[in-house]
Amino acid sequence: MELHLEIAGIHMVFETADGLFSPARADRGTLSMLSVADLQPGHRVLDLGCGWGLVGVYAALVCGAENVVMTDVDPRAAALARENALRNGVPAARVYAGDALSAVPDPVFDRILTNPPYQADFSVAKRFILKSFNRLALGGRLYMVTKRRAWYENKLRSAFGGALVHEVDGYFVFEAERRTLKYAQI
Repeated sequence: MELHLEIAGIHMVFETADGLFSPARADRGTLSMLSVADLQPGHRVLDLGCGWGLVGVYAALVCGAENVVMTDVDPRAAALARENALRNGVPAARVYAGDALSAVPDPVFDRILTNPPYQADFSVAKRFILKSFNRLALGGRLYMVTKRRAWYENKLRSAFGGALVHEVDGYFVFEAERRTLKYAQI
């Protein structure tokens, strides 16, 4: 299925597929996250859990394709994200299929954006938070969007020392900046 989207004046076209997250439309949570994410030309960006590639393609168009990495545990999603990068004229954006950050060879990013799967035990989100902290440059930011606030805010505070919380369209967009070299155990 083909989707035409425009975000901040940037027009994009995506192919999506049944069985992937939000195949019929851009997810409102993802759009909420993009509405507050500070992306600038030259930022090194990771789209963590990229699905069909909306965040990564948008970041590539804003920050430069050579600065963007996308990853998803689902090889089908990663393949579609790769196709969507080509479709939108950003073939230099790199896409990896694998388990979160273990699939990504790049050592450091300025921005990591994620809309993690909502797990009852929070194990995926916890790993994303810890691993993201370790892969952000000093001053780098993690943007994470969820429907719940308390657990995520507490974990981000433990790892990053705090987080801004933006409430957008019924979602919580967390913005956590790496200010130290070490995180607390969470």
